[in-house]
Order: sequence, then C-alpha cells, then structure tokens
Amino acid sequence: MAKRNLRPVEEADIPHIKAIAEAAALFPGDMLDDMIAPYFARTRRDIWFVCTLDESPVGFGFCEPERMTDGAWNLLAIGVLPEHQGAGFGGEMMAYLEKRLGDQGERILLVETMSTPAFARTRAFYQKNGYAEEARIRDFYEPGADKVVFWKRVSDR
Repeated sequence: MAKRNLRPVEEADIPHIKAIAEAAALFPGDMLDDMIAPYFARTRRDIWFVCTLDESPVGFGFCEPERMTDGAWNLLAIGVLPEHQGAGFGGEMMAYLEKRLGDQGERILLVETMSTPAFARTRAFYQKNGYAEEARIRDFYEPGADKVVFWKRVSDR
C-alpha cells in the first residue's frame, strides 16, 4: 500500500512544487523561487508543507500570518496534482495545517478564492472541511468575479 506523509518543505521539493503549481493551475512555476526564498532564509514565519505519496510530493500548501493581527493566518496556496485530486490529500493537508497552527497557539485560518463557476469545486472543498464564508468583495478580481473569504477557528485561544 502506498504511504502518505505530510511534512515541512525541503529544498529538494522545489522542482516537485513547481510541477504541482503548474499542473493544478495555481501559479506559474517560475514564480516559486521568489515566493519560497524567505522560508528557507528564515526571514518570515511562513509555513510551507508537502503531502507525499511514497516519498514523492503530490501536493503542497503555503500560508503566512496576517499582518497586524494576533494569531490570524492566510492560506495563500494549496494544490494537489490533478491525477490525485479527489483522493483525500487536500483534506489531509488542511487538517495538518490546522493542527500545526492550533498547536502553535494561532487562532484562525483564512482562505480566499473566487466566486466564479470555475471555482465552485474549490468553495465546496472549503465548506466540506468546516470553513464558513465570512466575507465577499464584489467584482474584486474583475467584473462578476468576487473575492470569497472563508474562515475557520483552529484553536480556542
């Protein structure tokens, strides 16, 4: 049986994360080096993690603390290779991140997405994982594409 694991990102994971980001249409892979550099330089408190299947990354996530808040974090990216979507990896990654943040004494996790039909599955995923729609900013991305903000408490602090 294939072995699943969740762990912090290592530098050797970078090519895999680039491939996942491209395949899941999250962002161009060539943006990753600048995005992840502060994590490896330890200049920010970002959290980067991967989900592996038989030690090969099939998903990743990235979040950072919200500026000027006490214990609020924002999930900026989460993705799974298309051939592994729907197999529970996303839910496992959310649970891993929520536990990690809760264990650190953080309070809430926010997630932003779009209101368009193309993101219906994404919105359903967050709702299925216990996130409540907290805010909606109309026409944020473009006309007819609202920003939808989901919210979940990760600790009782």
